[in-house]
Parts: sequence; structure tokens; C-alpha cells
Amino acid sequence: MNNDTLGGVLDRLCATIDARKGADPDSSYTAQLLGKGAEHCARKFGEEAIEAIIAATRGKPEELTAEAADVLYHLMVTLAAAEVSPSDVAAALAAREGTSGLDEKASRKN
Repeated sequence: MNNDTLGGVLDRLCATIDARKGADPDSSYTAQLLGKGAEHCARKFGEEAIEAIIAATRGKPEELTAEAADVLYHLMVTLAAAEVSPSDVAAALAAREGTSGLDEKASRKN
């Protein structure tokens, strides 16, 4: 299997984030974020998401690519800070496979 697939890269990223949980914040940006708690991580994730939205409207694929990478990184950090396992997210996505997005969204409103 090619480890340069999005899944392979995200697996390595999650392992790195997990390893940085106890790292010195002076030597690790991830440790700095995690040390500030889930709320701070979520705010940073939101900022990055807004930057990705702006990039998507500019018509510059390379800018959106860079911002999307930032969004994924900050999402993974936010999940780690909130003690949500990436495998739990994968299970939630897998459970939705084969279901219309409209039907799945409607089921959450009930």
C-alpha cells in the first residue's frame, strides 16, 4: 500500500500528534496547541477553515491546497485535544456509506 495516500499521511500525522501530547511546548507547535486545551484548538481549526474558504474563492488551487492541509492538521489536533479518536470518525463515516447525504442529514434533524 502506498503510504503517500491521504489515509497514509493522516495516519502518520495522527501518530505524530499523539507522540507530541507530552512534548515540551517550547519545542513543538502541536504541544503548544494541545497545552492550551480543546477550546483553543477548536478556535484555531475554525480560523484555518475560514482561510480555506477564502482560498477556495480566489481560484488559486495551490493556495487552497496549502490551506486544506492546515485545516486537516488543525482538525486532527482538535480531535486529539477533545479525546476523539480518528478511528471513531472513520467509523462514523463508514456508517454513512451508501446513504444519501440528504437522507443522512435529515435523520439528524429528528
